[in-house]
This record gives sequence, C-alpha cells and structure tokens, in this order.
Amino acid sequence: MNILHSYKLTFWKITATILMAVGAVAAFQRFTMGLGATTHLSDQFPWGFWIGFDFIGVGLAAAGFTIAATVHILNAERFEPIVRPAILTAYIGYMLVVMVLVVDLGRPQNFWHPLVMWNPHSVMFEITWCIILYTTVLTLEFAPVVLEKFHLHAPIKILRTISLPVVVAGVILSTLHQSSFGSLYLVVPERMHPLWFSDIVPFLFFISCVAAGISMVMFSSFMAARAFGREIELPLFSELARVLAVVLALFFTVRIQDLINRDALQYVFQPTYQSGLFLLEIMVGVVIPFSLLLFRKIRTSQKGLFYTSILVILGFVANRMNTAVTSMEHWPQRTYFPSWQELSITVALATAGFVAFYYVAKYFPVFGHHNNHVPAQLVDRELLKELEFVSKNNEDLRQKRNL
Repeated sequence: MNILHSYKLTFWKITATILMAVGAVAAFQRFTMGLGATTHLSDQFPWGFWIGFDFIGVGLAAAGFTIAATVHILNAERFEPIVRPAILTAYIGYMLVVMVLVVDLGRPQNFWHPLVMWNPHSVMFEITWCIILYTTVLTLEFAPVVLEKFHLHAPIKILRTISLPVVVAGVILSTLHQSSFGSLYLVVPERMHPLWFSDIVPFLFFISCVAAGISMVMFSSFMAARAFGREIELPLFSELARVLAVVLALFFTVRIQDLINRDALQYVFQPTYQSGLFLLEIMVGVVIPFSLLLFRKIRTSQKGLFYTSILVILGFVANRMNTAVTSMEHWPQRTYFPSWQELSITVALATAGFVAFYYVAKYFPVFGHHNNHVPAQLVDRELLKELEFVSKNNEDLRQKRNL
C-alpha cells in the first residue's frame, strides 16, 4: 500500500504506459503472424525502419566507450562523474538494439545460430559477435553500480583489478562494429543513392557516432538532473562541448570532401526529396549545432548545451534513417514506408529505454557516486575563465536592472 500510495501518476507516465502497451500488442502480432503480415518489408526492400533503429541505438550508445576511454585510458579524471551515466546510456542502448534485432529476425528462434555457425567472411558475423562481447563488457563496467547498491564490496574489488583491460576491450569492440555497420552497405553500391554511398562509409559512421554519443550523455544527464532536482557538472559538459564542436567540424569536412572526390556534390543541388533530406540532416545535425558551439555563451549555458545536444541527436537519427531507408529507395519502382506495427514497436522500445534510464538512475548510485562539485584543479583553466566571464556578465546585468 505504501508503494502504491507513493507512486504518482503523471502525464508522461501515462503516455509511456500507453505507448508500451500498444507496442506490446504490435509485438504479439509480429511474432504470431510473421513479418509479411505485420511489416512493409519485401524482397525488394528487406531492410527497413528497424535496421535504421539499430544504427541509431548503437551510435547513441557510443558515449560508453568514448567517456570510459577518456577517463581510464587517457587519465582525464575530471570526467569521472559522468562515466556511469555514459555506461548506463550505452548499456540500455545495446539492450534495445538486441531486442530490435530479435524482432527483425525472420526466424527469431534461431537467434543463437551465429554462436555456433561461424562465417568469418561475413560482416554480419563480425557485428553479431561484437555486439555480444561488448554487451558483456558493458555488463562488467556497470556491475559496480548494482553491487554498491547491495553493499557487495568483495566483487567490486575484483572488477576494479580488471577494469583497465575491460575498458580497452570495450573500446576495441565498439570501434570495430560502429564502423562495421557502415561496411554493410559497401556491398550494395548500385542500390544506394550517391549522397549516402561511399567507400569511407565505415569511417563516417565512426566519426558521427562519437558526436552522437557525446550529445546523448549530455541530453540524458540534463534530463536526469531535471527529474531528480540535482545539479549537473556544467564545467565538464562545457569542456565536452568544445570536443563536440571539433568532431562536428571533422565530420562535415570529411563528408563534403568525400562528395567532391566522388563528383557527388551535384546531387545536393538537384530538386529531389533525397537532396532535401540530406540538407536537413547536415543542417540540423552538423552546421547549426557547430555554429552554436562557437559562442561561449552557448558552451557555458545549460539550456544552450541541452538544445544543441538535441540538434546533434536529431541530425544523427536523420543520417542513419536516410542511410537505411532513403538511400535505398528509387521512386516509384522501389519505395518503403513502415507499417504501424513497425512504428509502434520502435516507439515502445525507445520509451522503455527512457523509462529504464529513469528508474535505474533513481534507485541506483548512477549520479550519486561522486560529488556534484568538480574541483577547480581538475577543470580546464580556459574553461574556468569562460565560466567566470559569463558569471561576471550576468552579475553586471543584474546590477544594471537594480539601478
């Protein structure tokens, strides 16, 4: 009774419950009726919305290996307070990817075949094993959070002794399959639109996932801070924002140079829906957020970083969906739009991911392991000057208003 009494219904909880319930109905239909009756996939278009969601989930989970490598390999200890949120984001992302893969399999009961039926010449084989192994690595990395909750200190000591090789393994595995997802499309050059096909698709996938991972850990941390009424590590995120700007600039430079080298830049200026969607993903996910991050006021503002991270995530989602769907379409001979079951299952799983993050962060020491205050000696001096500059300007404005 006490638990029920303490549980308060809110608009978002009701909405999440409805979305997951509808998704559960659609999932039941998918497993009982098959792919043909519940999706708009076909022999001409065998990969669709769910594959795009897998690309998105894996890419957004890149914060796990990015932040973990920064702290444990590069010894940037000032980022320690955001390691656990990054690992949690990655762990949930990979679990959702595994769920979608099971849903997307034509015969999900045979999901265990790659474990015993090896085909080392297949990119899919490499991706499958990387996902399995990296999910195991994430389990080991996140295990101390669960063990601390139940005061099991002996296993934590064991995990700490192997933490460095586990992190190194995670970086290697994640790097391999982040790029390997792009390698899947190297075998279909004649079917993809020139705006998205390239010999360096694996490299582009890797760069973009780094930007998306940084943005996702920013977004999730800001949402958690708002939900739990806690302070965020603004100096750390402001420093990450400068890294994000560099990554976005690198991605844009490589992307445009690749189009020029392949003589594909001309397609950007053609009046087609592909060029429109390409410009949308570039402007929303790269150009606009990069331009915003050039301003000190944006880099040192909670709202500025929050909305900038949303733009990068939206652009990343557009890129992966364009690669998986738009690039493979050829109107009017070969078109595709997901069924309501495909959409509802995807939305339900994404909702479940947000719900899982909320409750894990609420009941486990994801954010409480470290103090919210970051010691000044651990923060970049130039960044501190930026924060002091903004603080001084705000104080001057308040004084003028009082006058």
